[in-house]
Amino acid sequence: MSSRDLVLNKIRQSCKKECSALPTVPFFHQDSKDLIEEFKKSLLLMGGQILERGQDDPYEFVKLKLAESKITCSVVPEIKGNRELNAETVPNSLHDVDYGVLRASFGVAETGSICLSERDFLVNTLGYLPQHLIVLLDPKQIVENLHDAYARSEWKQVHYAALHSGPSATADIEGVLIRGAQGVRSLSILLIE
Repeated sequence: MSSRDLVLNKIRQSCKKECSALPTVPFFHQDSKDLIEEFKKSLLLMGGQILERGQDDPYEFVKLKLAESKITCSVVPEIKGNRELNAETVPNSLHDVDYGVLRASFGVAETGSICLSERDFLVNTLGYLPQHLIVLLDPKQIVENLHDAYARSEWKQVHYAALHSGPSATADIEGVLIRGAQGVRSLSILLIE
């Protein structure tokens, strides 16, 4: 037996196998909050934008944004893209996409974040490679804070999920804010069931 194996075996033997119950974490709810208004305010602070619903067609303003797009990938049936996606789509083939359109699992009012998982993306790079992202979000799926967000079942049901808070941004270089440095340049949310 090598000295490496000897050391690792001694460590394994000395480790007790105990199952501990997870601690109870309070949710810190504030019942007086209007979650939708709080979400909108937080999203705007993070550089995102809220799209208004149209009178006759609720997707009117989404379609206006997409009218200027050369390449659009959509994984929602309500909005058609001009490039098809499927489970076999090569992830880096989305490098030239102008707009990605998808539906978020839920939103977080406290931070203006949306949860996007592998189920929402279909191809994981849809959340990062397009220049702009348009996300449909059911207002009933907005939770109050991050404690509520991490209590949701999505984290246990998928292999990959991420909270997105506004467009990609950095202010590392001389304190200048740059949007889209490592991801999407804009994040627009349409609140719709």
